[in-house]
Amino acid sequence: MTKAEIQQVKLRFGIIGNNEALTRAIDIAIQVAPTDLSVLITGESGVGKESFPQIIHQYSRRKHGQYIAVNCGAIPEGTIDSELFGHEKGAFTGAIGERKGYFGEANGGTIFLDEVGELPLPTQARLLRVLESGEFIKVGSSKVEKTDVRIVAATNVNLTQAIADGRFREDLYYRLNTVPIQIPPLRERGEDVVLLFRKFASDFAEKYRMPAIQLTEDAKQMLLSYSWPGNVRQLKNITEQISIIETNREINSGILKGYLPEQNNAQRLPALFGVKGSKGFESEREILYQVLFDMRQDVTELKKLVHEIMTERARGVVSTPAVAASAYYTPNAPAVAPPVTSGVPTIIHPSVKPSPAIDDDIQDTEEYVEESLSLDEVEKEMIRKALERHHGKRKSAAQDLNISERTLYRKIKEYGLD
Repeated sequence: MTKAEIQQVKLRFGIIGNNEALTRAIDIAIQVAPTDLSVLITGESGVGKESFPQIIHQYSRRKHGQYIAVNCGAIPEGTIDSELFGHEKGAFTGAIGERKGYFGEANGGTIFLDEVGELPLPTQARLLRVLESGEFIKVGSSKVEKTDVRIVAATNVNLTQAIADGRFREDLYYRLNTVPIQIPPLRERGEDVVLLFRKFASDFAEKYRMPAIQLTEDAKQMLLSYSWPGNVRQLKNITEQISIIETNREINSGILKGYLPEQNNAQRLPALFGVKGSKGFESEREILYQVLFDMRQDVTELKKLVHEIMTERARGVVSTPAVAASAYYTPNAPAVAPPVTSGVPTIIHPSVKPSPAIDDDIQDTEEYVEESLSLDEVEKEMIRKALERHHGKRKSAAQDLNISERTLYRKIKEYGLD
C-alpha cells in the first residue's frame, strides 16, 4: 500500500505515529484482511493491539457481518465454554434456557479473542476444532453445529514459553499464528511518544474545556528517554493527570518527573511474607508451599527456644539461651509472656514450678501447627490481604500474587471472598 493509503487507515482508526514497525504492522493487517487466514497479534500490554482486528474486519469481505471482541482473561474458567460455544437448557446449574454462544452469533463475521493465552486447555481443544473444521458443540449438547467465522487473536504472553510450560497447545498456536503481526512497544517508537502526548493533551483540553498543556524541550527529552512499561495506555493516563492537576500549562522536566514512576529494571516479583532468598516460582502453589515451610521452620525454632527456657527454670536456674529470651525475663520482675503462636505455653514466674503438662504442650507444638494451618487457609489469607491492599481491584491483586485474573476470580468464588 502507498503511504497515503496507510495514513488514511491511521486517521480512520485513530492510530498516531510514524514508526516504521507500526506502519509495517498496519500494512500487513490490510493485506491479510481480504483472506480468511487466522491472525495472531502480539505485543506488550497497552500498545494498542485492539485496533488491528478492527482494521482486518473492516477491510475484509466480512465487514457487513458481526464483529465480536472477547476478553478471554476476564471470563471465569467454569463459564468460558458456555460463553464461546453456547449451552443447552439444563446443561448446568443456572442454565434456565438455551444460549447461543459467540461463535454462533458471529457466523459470517469476525471474532477477536483478546488475551488468548489465558484460555484453559479444554477450551483450547474446542477452539482448535473450530479452526480446523468450523465445527463446535454446545455445552450439554451432542449435536455438531457449523460456523463460518474469521478468528483474530491477540496476546501479551510469550506463547512459545507457555507451550514449553504445558499451558498452551502447540497445534493451536500454529493454527492461530498463520499470519503474525507484532506491535512495537512505545519505548521503541521514538518521536511517536511526543506526537501521542500532543494528541492526548489536545483531546483532554477539549474534553475538560481548558487550554492544552505543552512540553518544554527538556520535558520532551525526558519523555523520549523514559521506558514506558505501560506503553500507550500509561502515556494517556499521565497526560490526563497533568492536564487536570497542573495550573501551569507549560510542563517542564521538573513537573513531568513527578508524574513518571521511577524506572526499575529488576524483575518485579510478588511480595511474600517469610520467603527467604531470591528463588523463582513457577506457580502460585509453589509459593504457598514455600511460605508454609518457612512458617513451620519459624515455629520450630520458637518451640526450641521456649523449651530451653522452661528446662532451665525446671532446674531452678535462670539463663539466657538467646537474646530474645532475655528480653522477656528479669530476676526481680514479673515474667512477661512473649508473643508466640497459639499452642506454645505461656512463660510463668520463676517461683512457680512448671507442671509436666507444659513440657508436653511444647513437644506437641509442631504437630498442632501442621494440623491447624492448612494450605488452603494460607492461600485464602494471602488472597484476602492482596484484595485489601488494592482496595478490591482484582487486576492489581492478581498481578501482586503473580496469578491470572481468571485464577483469582475462581479462587475468590471458591473461598467466598466476594
